[in-house]
Amino acid sequence: LIYIRALLSPVIGRSDSGSKRADQSESTAHSMGKTMKTQEKEHDGQLDFEEFVHYLQDHEKDLKLVFKSLDRKIAGQVSADDIVNSLRDLGVHISLQQAERVLQSMDKNGTMTVDWNEWKKSPTLQPAENIPEIILYWKHSTIFDVGENMMVPDEFTSEEHMTGMWWRHLAAGGGAGAVSRTFTAPLDRLKVLMQVHGSHGNSMCIMSGLAQMVKEGGMRSLWRGNGVNVVKIAPESALKFMAYEQIKRLMGSNQETLGISERFVAGSLAGVIAQSTIYPMEVLKTRLALRKTGQYKGISDCAKQILKGEGMTAFYKGYVPNMLGIIPYAGIDLAVYETLKNTWLQRYGTENGHPGVFVLLACGTVSSTCGQLASYPLALVRTRMQAQAMVEGASQVSMTGLFKQIMKTEGPTGLYRGLTPNFLKVIPAVSISYVVYEHIKMTLGVQSR
Repeated sequence: LIYIRALLSPVIGRSDSGSKRADQSESTAHSMGKTMKTQEKEHDGQLDFEEFVHYLQDHEKDLKLVFKSLDRKIAGQVSADDIVNSLRDLGVHISLQQAERVLQSMDKNGTMTVDWNEWKKSPTLQPAENIPEIILYWKHSTIFDVGENMMVPDEFTSEEHMTGMWWRHLAAGGGAGAVSRTFTAPLDRLKVLMQVHGSHGNSMCIMSGLAQMVKEGGMRSLWRGNGVNVVKIAPESALKFMAYEQIKRLMGSNQETLGISERFVAGSLAGVIAQSTIYPMEVLKTRLALRKTGQYKGISDCAKQILKGEGMTAFYKGYVPNMLGIIPYAGIDLAVYETLKNTWLQRYGTENGHPGVFVLLACGTVSSTCGQLASYPLALVRTRMQAQAMVEGASQVSMTGLFKQIMKTEGPTGLYRGLTPNFLKVIPAVSISYVVYEHIKMTLGVQSR
């Protein structure tokens, strides 16, 4: 019987002790039985000779496809560099020494390369059909929504592009973001109020801030600004995805997935393009969140009053710190998420292809929190610049002037006002968006493998 080698198993250094060999044999037998069931035509629990031959032929084809995907130089053999480069394109980083250990387990003649005959005769722990399946479960920015759409877009496989599954993933992510932002809107509005009005003289805490909002405008006031925050999800996600795909082509990449540095550059540029287009909606969101009862009749009335009283430039106040904030947010979020992902894959990737809900939620929460922490001072300055016209007695100050003013009057802690409600909403936002994403995904016919 022919199996595809689980490439990462030698990397984590599994020993050949008797107990582990027994575990591997049990895992292989289970995988073999599960795969053979797909060949049964009559579903009678038995495999006849014809079905068995089809099973062998199908798996030899799969083996050949994987071998060809690794053999990029079309040399008829796979080297350690080929393995390193293929896994790097998938976001999995291993050293050359680790790749050589992979080859040593298959290399029969000591050449440190593996040809087709050596590849197909090598035993494996579990079958796999395609190397890109390693990343199918690790969607990040599509699944998790914490209110700030600054993450680097997810990669989609060529199969997902051809079958149209990519837009179903984006639609499910948009719906999940709308529900998640609506549930956490009170904390988001409280964060904006603390960023703008919080100071040494006005120490607003979470409970007093929520009570103040309810007292001023009733329970409905907790959701002020949420409408435009939800409306901007669709155009921003679509623009970012299209820009990301175009930038990938301009970069001349013919790989199915980009490396980490390329993803960061392409993702940051795509974020700048998307944010530049929908930025007036960011200003509207801040103004609506800060408005008093009866000040605006709705989104369109708010836009009209700003345009009439302050001109078109008001819709781009805080634009520079917002764009600068994309770089630390996207970079740190991507770096932390990829580090956590690679750590999990090296330790547990050979035993189970799916990381599980808890691992995904933990990785998404930690990476988003780190990204927000790094870019938060810029986000605070952006919000204050957006709200300058609404604050009584506030002068029109530039970005650098505002930084100096905050440091002088409030100290370094002034740059992190509103951080507590912002962090409090991360875990519920990530959890809600994941659950809703999975439900919408199933409704749209996207089947998890």
